[in-house]
Amino acid sequence: MNNINGLLTGSFTLLLWTIVIFGLGMYKPKWPLFFLEKPTRFMILGITLVLFMITATLFGEGNRRAKLEEAAKHKTTEVTAAEPVPVPVPAPAPEKSAK
Repeated sequence: MNNINGLLTGSFTLLLWTIVIFGLGMYKPKWPLFFLEKPTRFMILGITLVLFMITATLFGEGNRRAKLEEAAKHKTTEVTAAEPVPVPVPAPAPEKSAK
C-alpha cells in the first residue's frame, strides 16, 4: 500500500513541478534553464511535455496497482465458506444365506 501511495503522491508532486516549470519557462525561459546559454520556449515545451508524460504514466500505474490490490483484498474476503462435498458411504455387504 505504501508503494501505491508513493506513486500517486509522486505523480501529483511532479505535476505541480511541471506546471511551475512550464509557467516560468513561458514567461522567462532563462529562469528554469539557467544552466543553458540560450534557452528557448520550444525547449521548455519539450521538457514539460516529457515531464507530463512521466506524470501520466506514474498516475496510471499507481491507479492500476491500487485496483489490483483492492481486487485481491475483496477476493480473499469473499471466499469464506466452502461448499459441501458429497462423501461416499460404504454400503453394508449382503448377507449370505446358509443352506
